[in-house]
Amino acid sequence: MTSLNAVAPDAAERASNRQIIVAAIASSLGWALDLFDLFLLLYVAPVIGRLFFPSDRPTLSLAAVYASFAVTLLMRPVGSALFGSYADRHGRKGAMIVAVVGVGISTALFGALPTIAQVGVIAPMIFLVLRLVQGVFVGGVVASTHTIGTESVPERWRGLMSGLVGGGGSGVGALLASLVFLIASAAFPGDAFATWGWRCMFFSGIFSSVLGLFVFNSLEESPLWARLKAARSGQAIPRAPLRDLFSRDYLPIFLVNLMMTIGGGAGYYLTSGYMPTFLKVVNRLPNQPTSLILIATSVVAIVVSPLIGHVSELIGRKKTFLILGLARLVLMPAGFIFMARAGDVTTITLYALGIAFLGNAGYAPLLIFLNERFPTALRSTGTGLSWNVGFAIGGMMPTFVSLLAGSTRGLPVSLAAFLLAISVLYLIGAIIIPETKGRLA
Repeated sequence: MTSLNAVAPDAAERASNRQIIVAAIASSLGWALDLFDLFLLLYVAPVIGRLFFPSDRPTLSLAAVYASFAVTLLMRPVGSALFGSYADRHGRKGAMIVAVVGVGISTALFGALPTIAQVGVIAPMIFLVLRLVQGVFVGGVVASTHTIGTESVPERWRGLMSGLVGGGGSGVGALLASLVFLIASAAFPGDAFATWGWRCMFFSGIFSSVLGLFVFNSLEESPLWARLKAARSGQAIPRAPLRDLFSRDYLPIFLVNLMMTIGGGAGYYLTSGYMPTFLKVVNRLPNQPTSLILIATSVVAIVVSPLIGHVSELIGRKKTFLILGLARLVLMPAGFIFMARAGDVTTITLYALGIAFLGNAGYAPLLIFLNERFPTALRSTGTGLSWNVGFAIGGMMPTFVSLLAGSTRGLPVSLAAFLLAISVLYLIGAIIIPETKGRLA
């Protein structure tokens, strides 16, 4: 275990200002572009349900769409194992470039898929296979973007970077998806959206690949990993970071991490992730006000995530998780119950903003917390798998919410029950975990 910690803890302080800025932009943008690609599906879930998973019961179609989203999440641990191992052995930059480009290309391909009305049952099968491929690449993005940013900044900014990448990046991704949804809805009104609008939204994924290549071209490796590489000079590159992760030293750490990532991931997917569907099928809002509300909630995520991440730098990770856990336990379930009863757009918007605040604040310090749980030689693999396994399980929650609701009338109560359960898990995890602030080395 000692050989895994061969990096001086002050190595990140030696990064140049330019390197810090580029690493922050690359990590945040890389994660934003991948969340943009994933959010496109959530924003057109009702349309995709009708075209690929038709049913007499709208909730069953929605459940099928969210199940296809969960399939992507289930493949993310595979991507983290593959790309995380590469990133720990050969560097973060190469893993990031291949993963981000792969996500963009696979997303664009969704726009070219035939529907069930065109080719029959083969349509959902192709759809699901492509989701599997996309999930592997997304898992690779997590293994690289969720380490290189925090490894490159000075210690006092690591909490801020955690929120900027994990929450701010997802907020930017959701914001971009909201803008694309707004543009596509305006360009293809009414029935035209179900014909060409959703396809054009997916085609926009190719731009994420191009933009990612442009930004990552000037990215340098993190100082912590560069220091590790120098320490390994003349030595054989370790073959199995994954084996170290599941050793007696790190398996207990990994399992406790899952309590936080399941709670944080489920909280995110049941709030910001479920919000587009809730606004459409429960509040029955048209596309335009729905898009504007989603843009506003994305802005909230972009602001609150770095803020809460930095708060964890000031008062500690554990105390931040405890405060958030108590707030989420009460306010998130109540938020959806009251939003379902709201009768005007202004009130609905206020509830949506409050829910987005809690949903994104809950996992803002998670990234740096996970980074601090593993040494540099194991960080991409450990962080990637901890994040992706937890968020994969959390990402399945919307499917169960839709199934157990029975009808659109039952969605608010079903959501509230699941949010209560995962908030309890999150709070228990916050009680168990140690304080990790300052342990990145």
